[in-house]
Amino acid sequence: YLLAIVNFLPFAFKRDIVEVTNGAGKTDKVLEAQHIETGRFLHRFPLEKLASYGFAYGTLASMTILGILDDSFDMRWRHKFFIPAFAALPMLALYFVDFGVTHVVVPLPLRPYVGELVDLGGFYYLYMAAISIFCPNCINILAGVNGIEVGQSIVIALLIALNDMLYLLPSVQPHPAADSHLFSIYLLLPFIGVSLALLKHNWFPAKVFVGDTYCYFAGMVFAVVGILGHFSKTLLLLFIPQIFNFCYSAPQLFAIVPCPRHRMPRFNARSGLLEASVATFSEEKPIRPVIGQVLKFLHKIKLMRVQQDDNGRVTEVSNLTLLNLWLVWRGPLREDKLAVEILALQSAVGLLGLWVRHRMALWLFTADNRF
Repeated sequence: YLLAIVNFLPFAFKRDIVEVTNGAGKTDKVLEAQHIETGRFLHRFPLEKLASYGFAYGTLASMTILGILDDSFDMRWRHKFFIPAFAALPMLALYFVDFGVTHVVVPLPLRPYVGELVDLGGFYYLYMAAISIFCPNCINILAGVNGIEVGQSIVIALLIALNDMLYLLPSVQPHPAADSHLFSIYLLLPFIGVSLALLKHNWFPAKVFVGDTYCYFAGMVFAVVGILGHFSKTLLLLFIPQIFNFCYSAPQLFAIVPCPRHRMPRFNARSGLLEASVATFSEEKPIRPVIGQVLKFLHKIKLMRVQQDDNGRVTEVSNLTLLNLWLVWRGPLREDKLAVEILALQSAVGLLGLWVRHRMALWLFTADNRF
């Protein structure tokens, strides 16, 4: 992927590099010109676009290196959680120098109180850093089944590309955000290509397994296009299953409920199917009564599976991941069928998110920036 990005660079800026007729006598259009004192016209090279491209490459390369280090040294979650923030520093530095826009549009119901625009200042950079941390980690959390990490990344990339195409459709006047979404397409198309090739070998039964490196890398691709393409809020609408999975996993991630080393679904050798894996409560560390009541309530509304002893004490619960929850709802499934159903859910929710973004935005804002 990184080689493809580098080799595509001359083609991305071909019209800016070529200013005169080529050997075949074909004239390339000059995009912009500025008059200087000598009376000549010199082409103004879009250095800001080149910087975005270069710093995006630097961020993705840094994320890949840090992902390899994580796979090599098997870091703990509390140590590696903030790794993406360090990889995103080149991108955030570029945003500060080149864009520096920290204003956000206020929804209509709040405008009488705070105005049309609010300047978040440094908090906007914290928000972008949070996006950079969330996207790679959420891909890494929703994992453990052949094809699920790569598959969800392909689905999200295709949905982002679909959103980009809405801004690149032929029209009388190019959309003001066309360049930002064209930049997004530049990064996404090779990503989709290499991920499809990887999925062929990672699908059940997998011959190739992805580690944290791919999960971090894929999530950072989405963070880069969302931040530098200026559509991070739209990006979050495509991550609704991952957001749900993160929130659903929070009790285990923050040690409220026991969290085993691996929470992937359990393989039943007799049936050849995957079942929901469980976390157990030991007698040495009994569960607090309030937590036990909450878990029993979640069991009643089918949001987890809870086992109790004769005294009504909670002894084990299904691990809190979307994959295990799906198996609680659907029962044991073959690995490839589970992956297909989760990817179908990802696709449906993503398409709904795009519809909400472009059709229901008028409920909160005066206009949609596309229609």
